[in-house]
This record gives sequence, C-alpha cells and structure tokens, in this order.
Amino acid sequence: MAITKVWEVNKCRFETADKYIYEVIYRVKGMDGTEEKWRETGAVSLPKPSTLIAYDTLDAATVIGWVKAKINSDAAEMGGPTVSDIEKKVDNAIAELNAPTTAEGTPWTVSE
Repeated sequence: MAITKVWEVNKCRFETADKYIYEVIYRVKGMDGTEEKWRETGAVSLPKPSTLIAYDTLDAATVIGWVKAKINSDAAEMGGPTVSDIEKKVDNAIAELNAPTTAEGTPWTVSE
C-alpha cells in the first residue's frame, strides 16, 4: 500500500486577549492505506505577527502551513529536522514495521 502522511493540529495555545496563537502541538500520522501505523508529534512556537488573522477565520490548513514553515525555518537557523526529515522518519518507521530488519530471540529453546 502507499504510505501517506497526514499533518494535523492537536492543540493551539493562544493568548486570550487577542487570540494570538503562540504555540501549536502537531502530529504527523503515517498511514499505510487506511491504517495508521506510525505517529510523530511535536510543538512549535510561533512569533507574533504584526497583523493577526482573526482567530475564528483560521482553518487547519493555514495553521499547518505555519507549522511546516516554522519547522523548516528553525531547521535552517538552528539545525534539527525539516518537514522532509520528519516525513522520511515516518516512512522509515512504517517500512521497518512492514518488513523488519532486526528481531529478538535465541536460536535455542528456552525452558521455563
């Protein structure tokens, strides 16, 4: 099956006075067909823009766009994973689940 990555917003933390979203907790679900096989989660802190978009007009796609831009910006400035790195980690984890390259055990029978 094809592996897809689904970016989602888990939670937004915002200031109550002006509803400025200062932190977003996100998740990236690794889907193998319709089955979720892996999940990566993280958080980004967002700088306060000079002009705020009205909180009640925001949608998930806009906030996920901010999250991805911030992840890539942080990676460029301070190192760390990029959006591509996170998605590759999901791909690799699912590939390992689907076709393990390591295992545990002993070559002999263990008596109890």
